[in-house]
Amino acid sequence: MRLYIAEKPSLARAIAAALPGPHQKGQGWIRCGSGDEAATVSWCIGHLLEPAEPGHYHPGWKKWRIEDLPLFPERWELVPKEGVRQQLAVLESLIRQADLIIHAGDPDREGQLLVDEVLRHVGTQAPVQRVLISDLTPAAVARALRAPRDNREFRRLSHSALARQRADWLYGINLTRFYTLSYQQQGEQGVYSVGRVQTPVLGLVVARDQTIENFQAKPYFRIEASFRATEEEDDPRPFTARWLPDEAFQDHLDEENRLLDRALAERIAGEVQGRPGAIVESRFRDRAEAPPLPLSLSALQIEAARLFRMGAKEVLDTAQSLYERHQLITYPRSDCRHLPEEQFQQRQQVINAIARVAPELAGPCQNADLDRRSAAWNDKEVDAHHAIIPTTRSAARGTLTPAETRLYDLISRYYLMQFSADAIHREGRLTVRVAEHRFRASESAVAEPGWKTLELKRREDRSTPEKPPLPRLDTRAPVLCEQAGVSDHKTQPPQHFTDATLLSAMTNIARFVADPELRKTLRETDGLGTEATRAAIIETLFKRDYLFREGRFIRATDKGKRLIEALPESVGKPDRTAVWEATLESIRRGEGDPRAFLTALQEEIREFLSTPRDSAVPDPAEPAAGPHCPKCRAPMVEREGRFGRFYACSRYPRCTGTRPLEDTAPEDGTSQKPVPCPRCFSPLVRRQGKKGWFWGCSNFPACRQTVNDLEGVPDVRLRKAT
Repeated sequence: MRLYIAEKPSLARAIAAALPGPHQKGQGWIRCGSGDEAATVSWCIGHLLEPAEPGHYHPGWKKWRIEDLPLFPERWELVPKEGVRQQLAVLESLIRQADLIIHAGDPDREGQLLVDEVLRHVGTQAPVQRVLISDLTPAAVARALRAPRDNREFRRLSHSALARQRADWLYGINLTRFYTLSYQQQGEQGVYSVGRVQTPVLGLVVARDQTIENFQAKPYFRIEASFRATEEEDDPRPFTARWLPDEAFQDHLDEENRLLDRALAERIAGEVQGRPGAIVESRFRDRAEAPPLPLSLSALQIEAARLFRMGAKEVLDTAQSLYERHQLITYPRSDCRHLPEEQFQQRQQVINAIARVAPELAGPCQNADLDRRSAAWNDKEVDAHHAIIPTTRSAARGTLTPAETRLYDLISRYYLMQFSADAIHREGRLTVRVAEHRFRASESAVAEPGWKTLELKRREDRSTPEKPPLPRLDTRAPVLCEQAGVSDHKTQPPQHFTDATLLSAMTNIARFVADPELRKTLRETDGLGTEATRAAIIETLFKRDYLFREGRFIRATDKGKRLIEALPESVGKPDRTAVWEATLESIRRGEGDPRAFLTALQEEIREFLSTPRDSAVPDPAEPAAGPHCPKCRAPMVEREGRFGRFYACSRYPRCTGTRPLEDTAPEDGTSQKPVPCPRCFSPLVRRQGKKGWFWGCSNFPACRQTVNDLEGVPDVRLRKAT
């Protein structure tokens, strides 16, 4: 008997529909065909098995006790999940009868594992094949069934998923128990959950909230001047240009080259007004912009959040409905934005289907240039699954909801863009020199929109008026500065995270890593979490009272902030967690060893748990009015030592800063409220150098920003970073 095992009932029904009849339905299975062609289709319901709880390994582990930690099972075990035991029993019976098993889990890491673990749990000597189905339309399913592969080709994908599963168990169980029990010793209630991915995501939100809370707006000034050509044969149109700072003014600029001295700004404006100058740079060009690639799940979630204010989980659930129920899109849990080259042959059928399902796109469908072949079709960039695109199905199964309609429209637009002309941008730049000062004007306009006619725009609160085109002037053309003025501005803090920006941060996590080598490594990984789990991670943080919504913004609760403050810095930051994802990917490629990965993780967990219990969490009863640590500016607490009581950093053992108890007004300024570094927002520390006191970033040497000292406080004028 041939046995097909799908990940879920909807996929099983699609497989059965592609197999010859007659079809006979039973409890948990569908029998197809007769005689030698007979086959049975059955299914999982997600994971039918789950890692055993600690009490399963040792009765004493059922109770949460800090002295039992760490919990490291000697032999890993899986147990049936409640509510799906009946389906597991059906599969056990069918697997024992099968002569050939076809693994039809979803084409991703978890889809591979959840069928493999059932096969290992039951035990079978039958050969196992693998089919990859990412499109539930009958023709696509039939094509996939005709191209089975040996399941052993995917064993590394299964090893990667298994390593992830066990790492999550080790990390989550041990650290959650440790910090929950530590907080309970301080009188706190509830569970303080710690997760391999969820905690660094919470750390991103907490860090952003703290940056905004500690942000101090600083004034800066812009100098703009109006110019006109003075030669009769030159283009007479006036243009406005902005002052460009030179090296001579570095002491008056911040890290983003913004001018901080108003008197200097007014002096420069006065020096150039009414003065002649000349064009020293003239550059005009047309730049072609290729269409963006079709969507992955993260790209879809980010765009839907930006355009429609849809949450990540809502997007995933809606896309799943379009895939399973309506069969209008391909497999949605994809991290790929490319398409297999053979799929190019179906472009006419897909476009015909779009025109029928979304009549408002009938015009773009009719205008699609089917001879164009964008960079999307590339077999080298496609692995287990490809980008999310519409299927050839031309009608929904029932009425689409408004959310389903919006997502189908968005996915279709990105597909149609592949058959649209490049957008042509007309760009120009003029640089003017007046005396020793330079000014620059630029223009950018869309000359030919091409694929941009399909681009959806977010409704803006206010429209920005278009700048007039620059005059076409040659280098060395004389000009006159007719007017110059100074405008006042203030630095702005970053915005709180939204669904779109938090998903973008999780996907492009390298932006939040200070170490340049690590940042380079992380650019090649998928970031925090996977395409299929990011929405669930964010929802989990809401359910556990770590995050809350304020309008469209996502913020951390006090409980979330307390947890991040108590955790070792490396647990609440994305660096190592993203490296773990890279390690799991190396296991999938066969380059990494899952046993070595888990052994290293156990050592790290032992280090976390070796933190002295009285410093594992901050004591809410201890006053925060004492001095701050001279090393990192964290609050200091009183401790008892061999030579009496002293102040110690509350972040010990991560920071070993100390000071004498009687030193309550230290000269280094750490008795004052911390002032954030203008470059990275870590607290500034007062230091004494060869030329006297100055303020340096506590994140040195990762950040080398320094600030002048002004009678014991940081000066608003910045010194150049060294």
